[in-house]
Parts: sequence; C-alpha cells; structure tokens
Amino acid sequence: MKIRKLLAGLALTVLATSSLAASDLAGQPAPDFALKSSTGENLRLSEYRGDVVMINFWATWCGPCRQEMPLLDQLYSRYQRVGFSLLGVNIDDDSGRAMDMIRELGVSFPVLFDSRKVVSKLYDVDAMPVTVLVDREGNVRHIHKGYKPGYEEMYLDQIRSLLRE
Repeated sequence: MKIRKLLAGLALTVLATSSLAASDLAGQPAPDFALKSSTGENLRLSEYRGDVVMINFWATWCGPCRQEMPLLDQLYSRYQRVGFSLLGVNIDDDSGRAMDMIRELGVSFPVLFDSRKVVSKLYDVDAMPVTVLVDREGNVRHIHKGYKPGYEEMYLDQIRSLLRE
C-alpha cells in the first residue's frame, strides 16, 4: 500500500513538472526550426508567419496519434485557404515507417521529420501526441498533451478564435 501511494505521488510530481515545462512556452515566441519534409524539401516555421499554425508532434507507435491524424487533416483541408497551416512533426527514428503511415492515412498536411529529437526538445515534448497552436505573430498560444476523442472540437474553437484575431 505504501508503495502505491509513493508511486502515485511520484506520478503526480512528474505530471506537474512536465505540464509546467510545456506551459512555460505559452505566450512566448514559438521556437523557430527547419526540418526536412515528406516531400524532401526543408520547411521552416518562421516561413508561416502570418498564418495560424498548428504543430502536431506524433509517432507511428502512438495509437492516439493514428486516431487523431485524419481529424487534423480535415481541419487542415477546411481552414488552409483562410490562413491556417498544420505541420506534423514525426519523432520516429525511422522516417520510412512514418511515410508508410502518412500514405496509409492519406494525410495531406506537411509532415516533417525530427528523428534526432532536436525540435521536440525545443518544445519540451514529453508525451504523444503534443499539439501546439501558434498565432499569426508567431507566439505559442495553446499546448495540448495527448489526445482523446472530442479534442478536435477544442482545436476547432481555438483555431477559429486565432483566425479572427
């Protein structure tokens, strides 16, 4: 029983620490980065200044990522023409598996490869998936860790709000 309480307390401490680290980015300029994309070109976050940008960190081994990606693709297709961009950042060591998943799911948004985990460290990514919303000025406005069905409604509300600014 004491071990359970100790482990539960430790888990809460780790959770509190990790959400504090990610929350430190909220309201701050989004760290700029450039990564190779699934099309072979390098894409840089700062090139999207003026758009509302969603950065979605994901991995092929992450079940919630697989569940979320088609829904994110719908958001991208719907709002891309009004100033919304979506950058999927895959953290797998092997980009081949990521490419297979992209093809399998029919994802149309740009996917970037962070196999060395440099960008995911910049964004304090310690869960899968992690979704970051960046406003038109390049500031981090919202950070979401994990995914559960229904989160896409929250994303939609936040995207619409940022597009109206």
